[in-house]
This record gives sequence, C-alpha cells and structure tokens, in this order.
Amino acid sequence: MNYRAVKAIYLFEMARAWRTLMQSIVSPVLSTSLYFIVFGAAIGSRIDNVEGVSYGTFIVPGLIMLSVLTQSVANASFGIYFPKFTGTIYEILSAPASFLEIALGYVGAAATKSIILGLIILATAGLFVPLHIAHPVWMLGFLVLTAVAFSLFGFIIGIWADGFEKLQVIPLLVITPLTFLGGSFYSISMLPPVWQTIALFNPVVYLVSGFRWSFYEIADVNIGVSVAVTCGFLLLCMAVVWWIFKTGYRLKA
Repeated sequence: MNYRAVKAIYLFEMARAWRTLMQSIVSPVLSTSLYFIVFGAAIGSRIDNVEGVSYGTFIVPGLIMLSVLTQSVANASFGIYFPKFTGTIYEILSAPASFLEIALGYVGAAATKSIILGLIILATAGLFVPLHIAHPVWMLGFLVLTAVAFSLFGFIIGIWADGFEKLQVIPLLVITPLTFLGGSFYSISMLPPVWQTIALFNPVVYLVSGFRWSFYEIADVNIGVSVAVTCGFLLLCMAVVWWIFKTGYRLKA
C-alpha cells in the first residue's frame, strides 16, 4: 500500500474544502438552518408529535441525511471529474499508485468532509430543538457508512460524466428527489398503504429510518434491514469502482 499517494490525494482534496469553506461547509449549514426555521418552527407548530417526538426534533436525522447524501455525491464526483476536465488525470494514472489508493484518497476525503458537515449540522440542530441520541455508536456508524457509500457513488458519477451537465443530472434528478421522498420530513407510516409499499423501493428510506432509530429508537423499517441495505449499497459501489479501474472505463479525459 502506497500510503504517501493516498495521503497526497487526501490532503489535496481536504485543502480544497478549506479553500472553499463558504461553499463546502457554511452554505449547507445555513440551508439546513433555514429548513429548521421553516419546517421546525413554522410548519412544526401546526403538526402534532410524530410517534411521541416533536416534529422539529423528528426531522433532525432526515435533515442530516439530506445534507450528507448530497454533499458526499457532490464532493466525490467533482473531485475526480475536475482532473479529467483539466487533463491532470494523466499525472495521477502515471503515478505509482494503484486504483485502490486513488479511490481511497478521493473517497476518503469526500466522506471525511461529509461526516464533519453532518456533525456540524447535528450541533447546529441542538440550538433549535432539544436532542437526545439513544445510540451514539450506531448514529456514528450510520453516518460513516452513508458518507462512504455515497462518496463512492459520487466517485462513479464523476468518472461516468463527460460534461458538467452530466455531473449534475443524477444528483439533481435522482438523489435529491429520493431523499425528499425517503422520509426525511415525515414517517412513511403517515402515507396511504399503497404509497407505503412504493416507498419501500426507495433505498434512502432505509438510511433515514436506521439513522432516526439511532436517535429516538423509532423506525419505519427493521434496523437490521436498514443496516443490510446500507452495507449492500456500499458493496455494490465498491464493486463498480473496482470494475472501472480494472477496465479503465472513462478514466481519461
């Protein structure tokens, strides 16, 4: 394992985040704060408790997942796409670094940024609503698994995209709608029976449900199923990334 290669890519990507602090950290935190104000205060005051939890407190895990999912995909996809766009991908491919080390550097940095963002949003949420985390270890576990899995997914998107339009199309048209329809702001038990069944085909439901369980011990699906789906998605993304480097699919500009 060439740890120097992993460290070089990782530190370069982390440095880019600090250079663009407003876009990487401040902007998502402000956006999430607005969600708390609008949904937690304005709308939440008109909604009864959801499964014994106040609405403002209930949406905290969903808002964290919303930010972590979108930022993981955005950070990882842009991180690998930009070298392709500028042509510096050839320097990375000619360096004494394996596909595993390149992926570790980019995905590790994207996941780290998303985890930091998630924890900052969690701390920010404590300023708006009272929080209680029933299972902090499970909470961190779901946060890390989700950040890594969707950073891998973003890495795949960045390799697949051959233009900035394609770089944005899946996050905007697929990830964001699935997140909003995945129970971020409501429990799927509130839906009609037919829509409850349809919602179970949305993988984000399992992520949000498992993450919410770690806070309040309430979930839309069994915690074991949530863990299995999350780990399954992670393994699928790992297999796709391995295939990309094995075949050289769209690695060049």
